[in-house]
Amino acid sequence: MTRRWSAAAGALATVFLAAACSVHSGPPPAEERVAPPRPSPTAPPEPYPPDGKVFLGVQTNAGPADFSAVNAFATATGHAPTALQFSQGWADDQFDRTKFDAIAAKGMLPVLSWEPWDYKSRNGPNQPAYRLAAIAGGTYDGYIQAWAKGIAALSYPVVVRFGHEMNGFWYPWCEQANGNHPGDYVRAWRHVHDLFVAAGARNVAWLWSPNVTYPGAAPLSGLYPGDSYVDWIGLSGYYGTAGRTSYISFDQIFTSTLSEVDALAHKPIVVTETGATNVSGQQAHWITQMFAQLPAHPEVIGVIWFEAMKEIDWRIASAPAAAAAFAQGAADPRYQAPWAPNGIPRSG
Repeated sequence: MTRRWSAAAGALATVFLAAACSVHSGPPPAEERVAPPRPSPTAPPEPYPPDGKVFLGVQTNAGPADFSAVNAFATATGHAPTALQFSQGWADDQFDRTKFDAIAAKGMLPVLSWEPWDYKSRNGPNQPAYRLAAIAGGTYDGYIQAWAKGIAALSYPVVVRFGHEMNGFWYPWCEQANGNHPGDYVRAWRHVHDLFVAAGARNVAWLWSPNVTYPGAAPLSGLYPGDSYVDWIGLSGYYGTAGRTSYISFDQIFTSTLSEVDALAHKPIVVTETGATNVSGQQAHWITQMFAQLPAHPEVIGVIWFEAMKEIDWRIASAPAAAAAFAQGAADPRYQAPWAPNGIPRSG
């Protein structure tokens, strides 16, 4: 975390386009609401994941509102996810600590995909009320501060993934959309970050998360907020998005952007969204190849599988061959990285 907690789309774009794969969830049902988890008073803060380990998480359609998909994934793959990424939109979602508590109580690190827009709007990225200049100019300060104070009151860390895939054109916070201008994204990010710091939310790790690059994407160099404002870097990339018919491996999707990111900053990397279609029967093979190729990227400390149904059905819990492939890969000891409330997102 930047201020350390505790003492310790177009045809070219569709080549790697993540298909704007955000999903949103409500509060957990009453039976999933639990007492807030507390770090053991005898357990000192520990960097998460431990050195040499890679955590495996998921994002589901329901998120903390219903853990059925998480449980099904764990049953099918034999691997309980240790992080849950979930989306919240500024137009509809207020801070609700029960969502975070429910995730943490199940032994998963909460990863908040925080989206400044009205995700129900038919206008897509054309939402002038959510221009980056409005965010940086203070229009939403009250809303941001309410979230910052709420998260600051939690007794465990939270990862905040603000305005992801900003190098594309499919969200209102992308600089290529919605009347935004060069430099607006960095100003908005820093403004949000600084409001959290002022609210005492030192238990936040900031996850800057572009899409993998593609012809026509905004250059990452102009979108990076700076090392003092970023803890982790995330990447979204899929096999099987619209416009892509030929097979493309994990390395082919991510390696070029990993190199570009490395030129910007030396931060831990999380694959914040990935998945593979099974339309051509290659899903299991793709997953096997992903696990075979991951060790060549020691900077990658986490992978979040998009276990959701959206434009494409990315789920593997109901695909026995894919689930078996994931189970085999996840059985490697390097992916045994259980999370506990004293697990503080590592800085390097």
